[in-house]
Amino acid sequence: MTRRTWPLRAWTLVALAGVLLLSACGEGRQSVLNPSGRDALLLYDLARVMFVGALVLWLLVGGLFVYVTRINPREMSRRLAEGLIVGGGVLFPVVLLGGLLVYSLPLMQAPREADEGLRVHITAEQWWWRVEYELPDGGRVTSANELRLPVGARTGLVLNAHRVIHAFWVPALGGKADMIPGRETYLSLLPEAAGTYRGQCAEFCGASHALMAFETVAMAPADFEAWLAAEAQDAAAPQGEDATRGAQVFAREGCGGCHTVRGTQAVGQVGPDLTHVGSRLSLGAGILGVEAPDFASWIAHTETLKPEVAMPSYDHLPPDDLTALAAYLGGLE
Repeated sequence: MTRRTWPLRAWTLVALAGVLLLSACGEGRQSVLNPSGRDALLLYDLARVMFVGALVLWLLVGGLFVYVTRINPREMSRRLAEGLIVGGGVLFPVVLLGGLLVYSLPLMQAPREADEGLRVHITAEQWWWRVEYELPDGGRVTSANELRLPVGARTGLVLNAHRVIHAFWVPALGGKADMIPGRETYLSLLPEAAGTYRGQCAEFCGASHALMAFETVAMAPADFEAWLAAEAQDAAAPQGEDATRGAQVFAREGCGGCHTVRGTQAVGQVGPDLTHVGSRLSLGAGILGVEAPDFASWIAHTETLKPEVAMPSYDHLPPDDLTALAAYLGGLE
């Protein structure tokens, strides 16, 4: 390889490596490459502009370096050398980066602005999400591990955390926001396409950090209003012999000391609200489905499925009681 051809080959290898890395970035429901909200689209456009700006800067500086060291290595006058240093190393980067900064700062305003629309209070626990929808009369409808939003309307999220720092992030809908114990932070989202998107805690928070996900469902406004009205109702009465027996097991085992099931004597505030747990899309903060076997597996093996979780495993329950309890919880729709 000659001295003149190695830079071209090196740049080719770098470009190929970049293509291989980008090929692993799928456009799934937890991808910044699949923006489905106005805020995510702003960030997507910002990233592309920043990438192009960085690429231009890198090509010019790198090209200048290759030119003076490989293509035309010769002694320069002091004036020319100082001009290259000041112009290429100071003035040009300042102008380019300053322009990118002026372009990017206004884009960050919308996701932080308060809005008169729906407000949702989200508290990050260890390791699950407490979600409370604020009603016009000041009341709240409590759910867990799932966020639902109306399409075409900006929803304000009031974020807090319990015990340790977390971070809220739905890549397809918007940017990240830190969740700090004792301090409210604010983020707003405006979904533009109906669908189900995956969110994740984006700040390492302990042993089950990777198991702290949630589903975000963007719905047509009318569908969202109907869902919220149904979510505000008390739990449905158990239907069938298994579910009825499961309700008795739930009460006998003291589950109501940690969990709330509205319309019953279960009013615990330590764990997730289970009033409509059977209608959610996932169980255990995104790690299981909501079929009867999923409920049974979660109840019997909680500590195995989610290390250091506060809920103990109820592996002492007889199979019939476990099946009945799973039937009761699955029927809470």
